[in-house]
Amino acid sequence: MMAEGLSEAEARKRIWLVDSRGLVVKDREGLNKHKLPYAHEHAPVGDFLSAIKTLKPTAIIGVAAVGGTFTLEVLRTMAEINEQPIVFALSNPTSKAECSAEEAYRHTDGRALFACGSPYDPVTLNGKTFVPRQGNNSYIFPGVGLGAIACGATLVTDEMFMAAARTLAGLVTDDDLKQGSLYPALPRIREVSVQIAAAVARVAYRRSLAAQQKPKNLLAHIKGKVYEARY
Repeated sequence: MMAEGLSEAEARKRIWLVDSRGLVVKDREGLNKHKLPYAHEHAPVGDFLSAIKTLKPTAIIGVAAVGGTFTLEVLRTMAEINEQPIVFALSNPTSKAECSAEEAYRHTDGRALFACGSPYDPVTLNGKTFVPRQGNNSYIFPGVGLGAIACGATLVTDEMFMAAARTLAGLVTDDDLKQGSLYPALPRIREVSVQIAAAVARVAYRRSLAAQQKPKNLLAHIKGKVYEARY
């Protein structure tokens, strides 16, 4: 959000936390240090569904490994509030997932923008097949590591991770989006990693954080660093 022009304070105000005790608000006693920056001025709200009805978020992101948190009522409420609710059920394994892909699509009438932490099979609903993809570090870390090694980066920065994220988003095709896939197909991971590595290296060279001289053809140089598991 800050990269899009918001101040840090404005960006934080758009992010709310819900834990086992309900909405994280400023007046609650005994808050852990890492929750304080997101503890906003608000009356206490004791449960997740009530928090959604009160705050009307555009996105819900599950990362607490509490299985079934995104209930039928939660998903339907998100669909009532938003034309295309963002539903990221990122906990794994599947027993800890906030909801399944089928639940996310079915209870939002196929309108959810869904990503998962556990693998799910395609879901067919009302004649359309949705192909959910996993939102996890397999898409980012290999490319960031490759880029850092390829240029001899002396530091890995937030700007490099932002470049990696933007590059990944740019590699999602129209066909991916038509079937509800928010990430490229995993079999493309080597291609994706090379493109991300190049983006990371460009940041390193631009910020004078590369120990190695910039090659004439950066992409070819990076492709030459990729291990080929062939015997």
